Amino acid sequence: MELRLDSGWKIQPIKGDTGKTYYGFNAEEKVFIKRNTTPMLAALSREGITPKLVWTKRMGNGDVLTAQEWLEGRILAPDEIGERNDVIDVLYHLHHSASLKNMLEKMGGETYTPQKMLQEYRLNLPQHLQENPFLVLVYQYLIQHMPTFQREEKTVVHGDVNCRNWLVCNHYLYLVDWDSVMFSDPFVDIGSILGHYVPISNWEQWLISYGIHPTGDVLEKTYWYAILSMLQEIKKYDLKGEYQKMNQEIVQLKRIYV
Repeated sequence: MELRLDSGWKIQPIKGDTGKTYYGFNAEEKVFIKRNTTPMLAALSREGITPKLVWTKRMGNGDVLTAQEWLEGRILAPDEIGERNDVIDVLYHLHHSASLKNMLEKMGGETYTPQKMLQEYRLNLPQHLQENPFLVLVYQYLIQHMPTFQREEKTVVHGDVNCRNWLVCNHYLYLVDWDSVMFSDPFVDIGSILGHYVPISNWEQWLISYGIHPTGDVLEKTYWYAILSMLQEIKKYDLKGEYQKMNQEIVQLKRIYV
């Protein structure tokens, strides 16, 4: 899709999962542009969780462009995520922010229960994944061990805390790509982080650092959401034809599924 801004601006697409991101620049300014992202971005920017919002522009076709400051930085390596306390700080801030919760309420943010997330996983699931004996076993485990979820305890969750969405700039950590933001159990994010990046032997210490007492029930819920996040990634990579990444995800799932 071609984008046109005011005279003097040049736009270049950025390769990514969504095809909705661009690099914008003129003689004096560089910005990161995203098309039709969540209106939550302004609130997240104010709280310092994501890079500063510079401007918003509605296009003639109804698309909304948001521009954020362009920061020179890097994404976190997988082995860094479990070791950095600022990852815990960012997630805690997100999950406990009353202003972000109020903003998402005003936007009509959807609440995702464990049941709903499992239903979405099964929706349009390729036949060969439906019939894979190991994945069937894991799916049956999730059905049989569904965690409780009280809607009044819902929090804002990012929903895709993969390492590619953690950006460190001048020693400051940001969480980016908010297209999956929703109301749910904070363990959606916590389980994904721990399942992918933290050895099971270190889960209890990580949870304590976050501020959660790691009881047996807590660890079981963490485990449930960790496994679900892997099934979701396996499905996503399969649908995109990224079979090497899909197989790596299956290997990681086999590491923690006991």
